[in-house]
Amino acid sequence: MRHQAIERLLPAVYQRAVVPGGVLATVLDVMEAMHAPSEELLAAVDDLFDPYRTPDGLVPFLAGWTALDHLAADLPLQAGRRRDLVASSASLAQWRGTAAGLRAAIHMATGVEDVRIDEPADRPFHVVVRIPASASGQLGLIRRIAELEKPAATTCEVLVQSEIDDNREE
Repeated sequence: MRHQAIERLLPAVYQRAVVPGGVLATVLDVMEAMHAPSEELLAAVDDLFDPYRTPDGLVPFLAGWTALDHLAADLPLQAGRRRDLVASSASLAQWRGTAAGLRAAIHMATGVEDVRIDEPADRPFHVVVRIPASASGQLGLIRRIAELEKPAATTCEVLVQSEIDDNREE
């Protein structure tokens, strides 16, 4: 709060006693200086809740707040990927436990596209996640994401599609 704003809050008798260089004016100047850091923070409070503008240390808190702490806080993700997950948390929560949700979580966390989710007819309650060969370097991470995001009460395996598999499908 500015000196003048604080002064307007005082009773009329005190307002008349505020004179430049006086004790009360000095006290108001000190009060203004003490309020300044809090006011700067409050002026930009929306930055704290935006996953792309918040400080790095606050992103895990936002992930927990949006029910994504199991993905965004524990997995070895790039900072930008972690922020993307938090930003898309509402959509991910809506599709959690579905093939589309699993595909979206893998894509948001790793950037890998062309993820196929199969549910073999001969293996009920089993999900097969097929990732392109170009994503084989992230296989461990994708396996952990699949385990965390797969439909409940199902088993899951992650396979890397080879070039031969791609040619057979055509």
